[in-house]
Amino acid sequence: MQSARVTIFAGHYGSGKTSVAVNYALWLKKSHQKVTIADLDIVNPYFRTKDSAQMLKRSGIKLISSDYANSNVDIPAVPGEINAVFDERDAYAVIDVGGDDRGAYALGRYYEQLHRTDAAACIVVNMYRPLSRDAEATIKIKYEIEAAARIKFSGIINNSNLGNATTASDVMNSLPYAEQISARTGLPIVMTTVQRSLAAELASNIQNIFPIDLEEYEWQK
Repeated sequence: MQSARVTIFAGHYGSGKTSVAVNYALWLKKSHQKVTIADLDIVNPYFRTKDSAQMLKRSGIKLISSDYANSNVDIPAVPGEINAVFDERDAYAVIDVGGDDRGAYALGRYYEQLHRTDAAACIVVNMYRPLSRDAEATIKIKYEIEAAARIKFSGIINNSNLGNATTASDVMNSLPYAEQISARTGLPIVMTTVQRSLAAELASNIQNIFPIDLEEYEWQK
């Protein structure tokens, strides 16, 4: 996957977009001195980028998130620091967008800045989640997020998994699903994520494979 200066990850609840965003930021850090990850998931009360705050800090990655993230205060606040993503031209940035069209509205307000920036938007898909089990349902989600966020996706990330219970067969069985979405939307599959422990087994069978480390609790929430 070729790096844009700003990469946006969006998808439905449970797609695993936050895990992908965090792993991608860590991958960027290997080749870029300044990396920022911004949490715009102002709707999802579960797994959020801020859950990985200490690990990101140890890795030298700047985290931008709402002051109310991981608190008992239910205020859908967008952090003011988000402007740094567009202003700091020497930094690479990752944006984790909300889990559906409502969450995506937070990104829509930055329409002008995004269109003046080298940015790419990817939809994260997972066939093992209830609301995105088939291509038709997933494509509907795609259009809803694009309309709300005022963006156009440029690629698909197949993140189909069952958490730590995922097998190599589970990943292989998801490939036709991702390919059908690609065929119907015209978007390329830019990445198929797999647990790092499965990467060697699947590498010869999958193009653009991207090993990731899953948070143990992510699938449970």
